[in-house]
Amino acid sequence: MQNTEKEHLAALEAFIVRAKAASYVGGGAKAESTRAGSHDVTYAEPGWEYRDSYFGGTDFVGQEVVWHVVGDIRTPVWAMNYYGRVLRDDLFDAATGGRVIQEALSALYREGRFLGGFRWQDGDEHLYEDTSTGDHRMFTGRERIVKDDTEVYTLDYHGGLIRE
Repeated sequence: MQNTEKEHLAALEAFIVRAKAASYVGGGAKAESTRAGSHDVTYAEPGWEYRDSYFGGTDFVGQEVVWHVVGDIRTPVWAMNYYGRVLRDDLFDAATGGRVIQEALSALYREGRFLGGFRWQDGDEHLYEDTSTGDHRMFTGRERIVKDDTEVYTLDYHGGLIRE
């Protein structure tokens, strides 16, 4: 791999972390819906654009995309798809899930990364775990939340580079 390609991939990974931290997790501004019923959040910096677009709440599906921007040319270079759901709505709701996920992922992004091998505890009540294989170029993973030794939430994700 040439040095400029390594630098580009490192810049992409760093942007993904910043975009994720500033969008859903950081309470970023909502964007205009791209599809009927979708919830969209965007983030941009010179040279890069990010969009997270998802449907649902308690059970939800979505996609994140990053574009490399040079002048007027926007080229999709990275994407991630995900599906998550509350498993035990008698013990856990979407609002609590959103709070726990935002707090846990904020801690993960402060480490300068977004992929697995991460555990976070919300006092004694909730344990958040994220496991994955691969790196930002190609990955698959799962996040889950456990309450009182019972798995109450799960999300599966996968993604990586987009190339022509």
